[in-house]
Amino acid sequence: MKKQNIFSGLRDFIILWGSQAVSALGTAMTSFALILWVYEQKGTATSITLLSVFTFLPSILFCFIAGTIADRWDKKRIMLAADLVAALGTVTVLALYKTSALQIWHLYVVNFLLSFMSAFQNPAAYVATSLLVPKEHYVRVGALKSLSGSVIMLFAPPLANVVLSFAGLQTVLIVDLAAFAVAFITLLIFVKIPKITATEGKKESFIKSCLAGINFLREHRALLRIILFFAFINFIAKMGGYGMLPALILGRTGGDNIALGIVEAAVGIGTLAGSIVVALIKPAKSRTRVVFIACGLSFLLGDVGQSLTYTLPFWVAAAFLSNMPLAFLNANMTALMRDNIPIEMQGRVFSARDTIQYSTIPVGLFLGGVLADHVFEPFMAASSPLQEVLSRFFGVGKGSGIAVIFFIVGVLGFITSFLCLRNPAYKTLDS
Repeated sequence: MKKQNIFSGLRDFIILWGSQAVSALGTAMTSFALILWVYEQKGTATSITLLSVFTFLPSILFCFIAGTIADRWDKKRIMLAADLVAALGTVTVLALYKTSALQIWHLYVVNFLLSFMSAFQNPAAYVATSLLVPKEHYVRVGALKSLSGSVIMLFAPPLANVVLSFAGLQTVLIVDLAAFAVAFITLLIFVKIPKITATEGKKESFIKSCLAGINFLREHRALLRIILFFAFINFIAKMGGYGMLPALILGRTGGDNIALGIVEAAVGIGTLAGSIVVALIKPAKSRTRVVFIACGLSFLLGDVGQSLTYTLPFWVAAAFLSNMPLAFLNANMTALMRDNIPIEMQGRVFSARDTIQYSTIPVGLFLGGVLADHVFEPFMAASSPLQEVLSRFFGVGKGSGIAVIFFIVGVLGFITSFLCLRNPAYKTLDS
């Protein structure tokens, strides 16, 4: 008997996934280039983190409405409309830059608009993936998405650096638009997303439907608990390595964008390596156990590891080792959600999850930037007995205060993850 291919039944998903990955690469190149542009203008951690704050705000404010629309409306049309608005945002930035009118606040506004459309696109994409993929491939598909994400993290910084060096920011934006065109045409012509059979749930009022996702979570306490756990994790993570890494590297190296690109490439290589392993191995029996162990190890190896050195090789090693476990975390967490939520409810429940989990991200980003610029950096620049002790571990000069924040975040994230690992309440999700 012929052995079945491990990717059997995933043709349509792979076409969609591949084209969206091309578009995401262009977007990531633009994001990296704009971070460097903003840092050149201001040179502060707050100016960088505010870019992310305005990226997450609409996802929090509009997710409930977006999830209901994703469950009721055509998934493909929602995704196409969101992609088109994102392209218009890039065109706006390009036009402002060409006319020498681009200012930092313009980027905040554009990021807010793009995030508004992503609030609708993400739940539609969640449901579309569930419709395209057989249930036994949920973990493998999660691994493939992590794989493409890691490839993007690996290649976006060096590609953006090369294009910036030889052709400038304008060309980076044009490359982004070309990548969008590939994804848009592929989705429009070559991908057919199945329809969901009409259900009784569509007869309920729009307001009641918007609240259905949060009501589902209230009735399924284990799901709600793990989502609240990640809301806390997102809060502290954005104060550390997953929100402040550019500020740490640029501060420590005096604005060396090549060093930042190398570290972010190591992030991508680590996630890539982990994603390949997850895609090829048999799914774990206890997904919750994998989620919590991977989360704890990532904080320990990443935030703690990066805080205790100010040399590029160690930053690279810490970035690689801390992001390998994240591939296991993301793939298993997404599979848990798909397994425990009926497909006709996934848009609303995934949106409710995003609202809860993302609500803490802007606070973490903003607080991290403020603490870095106004508390920890000034403290590590002034002489005191405690500063002298801390400087033995975290060094001196710009970036040393951010390193202290990284260490605190890493220890807290590690302890929290392993406390939850010992809690039996989460085990019901595996069954």
